[in-house]
Amino acid sequence: MSGSMGDPLQPGLYIVATPIGNLGDITLRALDVLRRCDGVACEDTRVTGKLLKHHGISQPLWRYDDHSGEKDRARLVDSMRSKAVALVSDAGTPLVSDPGYRLVSDAREAGVPITTLPGACAAIAGLTLSGLPNDRFLFAGFLPAKEKARREALDELAGLDATLVFYETGPRLTKSLAAIADWDPQRSVCVARELTKLYEEARRGSADELFEHYTDHPAKGEIVLLIGPPEERTASEADIDDLLRELLAAMSPSKAAAEAARRTGRRKAELYPRAMELKA
Repeated sequence: MSGSMGDPLQPGLYIVATPIGNLGDITLRALDVLRRCDGVACEDTRVTGKLLKHHGISQPLWRYDDHSGEKDRARLVDSMRSKAVALVSDAGTPLVSDPGYRLVSDAREAGVPITTLPGACAAIAGLTLSGLPNDRFLFAGFLPAKEKARREALDELAGLDATLVFYETGPRLTKSLAAIADWDPQRSVCVARELTKLYEEARRGSADELFEHYTDHPAKGEIVLLIGPPEERTASEADIDDLLRELLAAMSPSKAAAEAARRTGRRKAELYPRAMELKA
């Protein structure tokens, strides 16, 4: 859709990935589109302005963020009928836990041509550094801030045989690590931070170990938090009965079966009938 370098860009929406740290991590194609577009829709004009200035680019900047409403989207979509509009986030690939989903959806519904220019993504960068299995992974955005909701989110993903990838912030990191340690202390965890920067770090260990480290060395900025898939666990029927009895003392058969399934790797459907028998 963009044509040859130097030619005018066709009208439409261009989704442009930008660096996540090192300003050099941007593709030649992205720079070409940013130079030739009619304007850039961005989260923070100061952040995008710094990137464009670094590469010697000057363009009109239009703010588009989480607070932008339906009228803002309608104006942008309407402008795409006659202008080439680049959509960027503050860092990385737009729409990945960043504003833009509704804008792309509205543009598609309006018949506006859309193309994407792939590039840096913190979730993928963290995954490649972690050393955790990457043949199957799930990106799940940010863990909820409240304790109960955070635990429910983890429980929902407990049986998934895949590496779990979350975004997190420095101030909330230790709370999430404490929750993971309580949820499943056997999981391997990785904290990836300062990605592509001078002090890039990918620290791996148990959630307890990482909790202790980051309690003593508080992290700042944005973080990729990764949890390895569940390990294969074997438990005898006697062990499972003992576990169910312990759990049934404090919770219903359904919840006891769910918790036992999480701890043993067995299916809840297999454990629930036994929990009912023991309860009776």
